[in-house]
Amino acid sequence: MVSIQELNLNSKQKDKKVIKCVVWDLDNTLWHGVLLEDNQVSLRENIVSLIETLDKRGILQSIASKNEHYTAIAKLAEFGLQKYFLYPQINWNSKADSVKEIARLLNIGLDAIAFIDDQLFELEEVKFSLPEILCINAAEIGSILDMPAMNPRFITEDSRLRRLMYLSDIERHNAEKEFVGTADEFLATLQMNFTISTAQEADLQRAEELTLRTNQLNTTGYTYSYDELNHFRTSENHKLLIASLDDKYGSYGKIGLVLIECQPLSWTIKLLLMSCRVMSRGVGTIMLNHVMNLAKSHHVRLLAEFVSNDRNRMMYISYKFAGFREVEKDGDLVIFENDLSRIQDVPEYVNFQVID
Repeated sequence: MVSIQELNLNSKQKDKKVIKCVVWDLDNTLWHGVLLEDNQVSLRENIVSLIETLDKRGILQSIASKNEHYTAIAKLAEFGLQKYFLYPQINWNSKADSVKEIARLLNIGLDAIAFIDDQLFELEEVKFSLPEILCINAAEIGSILDMPAMNPRFITEDSRLRRLMYLSDIERHNAEKEFVGTADEFLATLQMNFTISTAQEADLQRAEELTLRTNQLNTTGYTYSYDELNHFRTSENHKLLIASLDDKYGSYGKIGLVLIECQPLSWTIKLLLMSCRVMSRGVGTIMLNHVMNLAKSHHVRLLAEFVSNDRNRMMYISYKFAGFREVEKDGDLVIFENDLSRIQDVPEYVNFQVID
């Protein structure tokens, strides 16, 4: 297994890895002892503080444990920890299958997950089946808060509320499963409020976080630092727009970002991204059509850069559905253009607001 020291060294040699979810084993990892064999188990030293700290940093947490589900859940509730774990996989399946299921349910990449276990066999099995996963031996638990991958540069309001936002998403998902009717009819029940505003200085920490964390619904994968984003925010040759969404279940937070390079005769979308949590809400299309309307009102050509990777095919399709056509290609870089002749109206099920 990789040691904390090796990870710290490697982080200096490549782009910083971003962990979005820590998946815990239970027996002899989260607690001392084996739940189904020992008379009692006790929590590992300082584990509550560690879990709370990860939570405050916006790092989600889950469980992959070979155990009896209801017994383990009851023990977590007894320790006051059940609320911290999303989609716990407590069953007799392989740990690799459990971790894959957690990634699917959270809709995050496997390379954004860390898995902690005390058994070398389990760690090796997960690493062999899912090489993208960061596997950590339980003996290293005391050092994980110091790992670069566990230390986001900024802790934003969205970070602090991330777990609660996911819990709201679970409520929405359950309501959608039970709803009888069309997708648009369900969306109308959500009472969504979608806001696009010119990014302010107070938005820049979250904007940087979005460029680092958003991989699937991201047109180019470009990442920008706080200082770079602040330059774009104050530049006469750029527009930096940020989007937020809420509905009757609560706030999704700031979930979208657009960077436009503005030349006298043409605008180029350098980056357009949306949080995966709003994939099915249609707001990405609203944001794209808003940019199209802006370009049309300024009488400029609208171009867009797209850089393909193994995850963002959906954004390529979004550009095509919005009427963008390829005008240039250089390797993975595609330049799109839209003639602005077909701009969709905002759906009736969304209350849309623009703040300059």
